[in-house]
Amino acid sequence: MERLDPRTTHGTPDPLTRSGQGAFADGTPAGRFDPWTYRDDAGVSGVDLVDYKVEASDGGVGKVDQASHEVNSSYLVVDTGPWIFGKKVMLPAGTVNHVDHDERKVYVDRSKEQIKAAPEYDVSTDADPAFREKLGGYYDDTYSSIPPGTAR
Repeated sequence: MERLDPRTTHGTPDPLTRSGQGAFADGTPAGRFDPWTYRDDAGVSGVDLVDYKVEASDGGVGKVDQASHEVNSSYLVVDTGPWIFGKKVMLPAGTVNHVDHDERKVYVDRSKEQIKAAPEYDVSTDADPAFREKLGGYYDDTYSSIPPGTAR
């Protein structure tokens, strides 16, 4: 029997890619985090997420105070309550892993510590391109530190 070379790909294409062409099922190129677009399989389409609880990879972080579904500019504003002294944080749509509508919970693929260390949300700068770039860059950088086996 011929031995397979571990440096080459064998078998069926990766299920997260389209026909092995290197694009996520939601259209994002492989290895590229798109902070401002919800994933197609997250279960967000057409649903108002306000008042849903938000679960980080290691526990609850608060509830959705505001949700945007703007094309290429979607996000959640999360009221963290007493967890980090009432701070509100903006989570780009790309951090949403999935939504459980029965439990009214939004699951994000970042840890509580990553969310706590994010640039502070300020309603006066949420539409500012510089703030958006800074925030998107922060979550893009933390994407590489997601533990193995976590969705995405």
